[in-house]
Amino acid sequence: MNTADQYLKAVYLAQSVSDGPAATGQLADMLDVSPASVNEMIGKLEARELLEHEKYKGATLTDDGIERARDALTTYCIIERFLANVLEVENFREEAQALEAVIDDTVAERLDTIIDRPSECPDCFDPDADCCKYLEACLE
Repeated sequence: MNTADQYLKAVYLAQSVSDGPAATGQLADMLDVSPASVNEMIGKLEARELLEHEKYKGATLTDDGIERARDALTTYCIIERFLANVLEVENFREEAQALEAVIDDTVAERLDTIIDRPSECPDCFDPDADCCKYLEACLE
C-alpha cells in the first residue's frame, strides 16, 4: 500500500464517521500530518479522479476511490489482525500503521491465509472504535 492509499483509507473512514465529506483538519489529525500535506495529496488524488474536493466542505471519494480505499482498509485489517491475533504484538496498531505503507498485495494475500479473514471485511471495521470487530485486542 502506498501513501495515496493511506489517504484514501483515511478519507473513507472519515466519511463513515461524519456521514459526509472528510475535512482537511480531520484527515491531518488521522494521518498525523500537516494540513498542507493533506491539501497537496488531495490535489493529486483529485487529479487522478479518486476523490472530489470542495473548498471549505471537504473531500468525497469517487467510486474508484471507494474501491481503492476499501482495498487499502482490507490490507490494513489483515496486517493489524496478523500482528495482534497471531504474533500477539503489544503495539500492533503502531506496527500496522508503519507496515501498511510497505506491505505489497502478495504479502497481504499470504498473511490473509493465516488469519482466516471474514468475508464481510472491510465492513467489519468500526471507524468509531477504530478497530475491526474481529480483532481480539479490541474485544477485550
